[in-house]
Amino acid sequence: MADEVERYFVSEFLSAHGRAPREIVLDLDATDDPLHGHQEGRFFHGYYRTYCYLPLYVFCGDFLLAAKLRRADQDGAAGAVEEVARIVAQIRERWTRVRIVVRADSGFARDELMAWCEANNVEYVLGLARNERLQGEIADEMAEARREHERTESAARVYKDFRYRTRTSWSRERRVIGKAEYLPGKANPRFVVTSLPAEEWAAAALYEKLYCARGDMENRIKEQQLDLFADRTSTGTMLGNQLRLWVASVAYVPYCAGALAESSHARDGR
Repeated sequence: MADEVERYFVSEFLSAHGRAPREIVLDLDATDDPLHGHQEGRFFHGYYRTYCYLPLYVFCGDFLLAAKLRRADQDGAAGAVEEVARIVAQIRERWTRVRIVVRADSGFARDELMAWCEANNVEYVLGLARNERLQGEIADEMAEARREHERTESAARVYKDFRYRTRTSWSRERRVIGKAEYLPGKANPRFVVTSLPAEEWAAAALYEKLYCARGDMENRIKEQQLDLFADRTSTGTMLGNQLRLWVASVAYVPYCAGALAESSHARDGR
């Protein structure tokens, strides 16, 4: 039954499109789902400061492709490779030539996920947590941004495109974009790691137009939790709560199709 439910979301996504798009972006995110008592899988999450589950969501635009309930005592990217592999395989059964890009925040910048994408012709753009080595790479750009900020009294940013590899956790060197940004009163360095080539995506455009667009996914999760009560996971078992999450997710499917139809009508001028 679980396999059929999981395939249902991707099947509805595929069926809603009259023809295969040239490219799609799969957005991954984890969020907190506060518990309602002493339920199975109960764990106190330090970041969210509460006992919660940590469901994994996968969206493509407005379409919900996966909602996987997980315990909160694990890495935020746990199970991401398995979910992406399952979804990509089902999409490619129908759309054999579509280009697929995986997009997520720094919690998913794990070698296992990037290596899987590289081995399976899937692109990725992922946030990358800053550290001293990364910040050292953009020290000159940060100084330039600070000078510009002091001159204009406005936020200033300078980008750097470079190659980077962690000392132990990555299996290979990868392309990293550093954003050296200076805001009123503080520096704000940010980084992304990507498989997309520089000749296709320049540094500034990749960060500002492609990566930052992932923020809209948070609105989709809010719609799930606030409008469809996807956080009402109050039964005693993990399985029971997964079923509740799926019920809310199934209720979201008609909205997805409606959003696509509205978008198509707007493009056609109707």
